[in-house]
Amino acid sequence: MNKAELAKRYLLFIISLFFAALGVAFTKHGELGVSPISSVANVLSYRFSFLSLGNWLIIWNCFLILGQVLILRKNFHPVQLLQIPLSFLFGWFTDLGMRAVSFIPAGSYPQSLFMVLFGIVILGFGVSLSVIANVIMNSGEAFVKAISDTFHQDFGNVKIAFDVFCVIVALILSLLFFNFTIVGTREGTILSALFTGLVVKFFSKRLTAPLNLILCSRLN
Repeated sequence: MNKAELAKRYLLFIISLFFAALGVAFTKHGELGVSPISSVANVLSYRFSFLSLGNWLIIWNCFLILGQVLILRKNFHPVQLLQIPLSFLFGWFTDLGMRAVSFIPAGSYPQSLFMVLFGIVILGFGVSLSVIANVIMNSGEAFVKAISDTFHQDFGNVKIAFDVFCVIVALILSLLFFNFTIVGTREGTILSALFTGLVVKFFSKRLTAPLNLILCSRLN
């Protein structure tokens, strides 16, 4: 892979972060819960509102990067430290997205549900772009891969278990922080868990070939 192609792939990955963050912003604005991996940060943003959701996502992602270092140890490659600045970008993009969607009405349940479903589509689109870019994983998937590789478990099974773990932690934190009330984790979280993967497959199937053609083409 030459430098020009590598640069284009990293640019595509940054674009993918923007759309994924915008998807999170839409689902958050619907107030029916966010994706499983963002659910812990979402609950913390309700309880400790002096930090935005984007800031809590930065902290959460950095925690997952630290987890990778502890799990992989000498097998942790320095290039994976790029996840740190990319996590900051994702957090900033999320807060930017929150401001961008704040004017959209979401007072009724149908409006909130639309926001969640539309957010899932945008999130899935962003994730599909990151898969096509094929340069570095986001911290959540990289953490899952670290567990999968270290303990020789199927990546898909570990990903499901990790998503469930995130939701359970979010629920426990909500019960502790809000007097045994569930806050920030609702049906939108379940919908995101069920449909994001399908949206990723939909876009990946249609975008992989044309985008790879652009990524691999040489500039004259």
